[in-house]
Amino acid sequence: MSLRLLDLFCCAGGAGKGYADAGFQVVGVDIAPRPRYPFEFYQADALEFLRQLIDSGGIRRFAAVHASPPCQAGCALTVGTNASQGWGGNHVDLVAPTRDLLEETGLPYVIEQPNGKAAIRKDLRLCGEMFGLGVLRHRNFELGGWSVTQPAHKPHRGYVRGYRHGVWRDGPYVAAYGAGGGKATVPEMQEAMGITWTDEREELTEAIPPAYTEWIGRQLIAAQ
Repeated sequence: MSLRLLDLFCCAGGAGKGYADAGFQVVGVDIAPRPRYPFEFYQADALEFLRQLIDSGGIRRFAAVHASPPCQAGCALTVGTNASQGWGGNHVDLVAPTRDLLEETGLPYVIEQPNGKAAIRKDLRLCGEMFGLGVLRHRNFELGGWSVTQPAHKPHRGYVRGYRHGVWRDGPYVAAYGAGGGKATVPEMQEAMGITWTDEREELTEAIPPAYTEWIGRQLIAAQ
């Protein structure tokens, strides 16, 4: 019987697909409708849904929880130069309240965030090059109730294709965010990240490659 994993703030299921490939039965929750999410799905506020599971005892049906709370308050695209333009200033940081509830569950958990200033413990950092992908997409993961050895961060093979500060560079990776300036097309993002079940640009730009959470999921199962 498969272990059940709760996938909070699941978006289109990039993280969920990796956990499923690792052997989990995945249940996703997101505040927006996600008709392309490939597993059991509930449209709800993720933290309210988790609160109800804790209060009702339903959380005991799960073996672990993954959460990808909205990152705009602290991601690398909303700090530094972009912060001076007002980007990210009105976003609420949900990492702390998410962590508080996850601690209440007593279950092992994973909180995923991109690079930036979000209040997250960086217990694990993964990169697309570790898995031979066509994106770099560095992501940090806080691990609660369990731990894993950080794998080696492989040297990058070159640049991310596109314009940066007015200079064009070619390279083996595509920029899976935004539009224009040499950034990836939808088919390029799908191929680079290994996500084929959605062709929505917004969903792809927010997703993490399933290879990341397949690796995490296998380590999590081994730690049970």
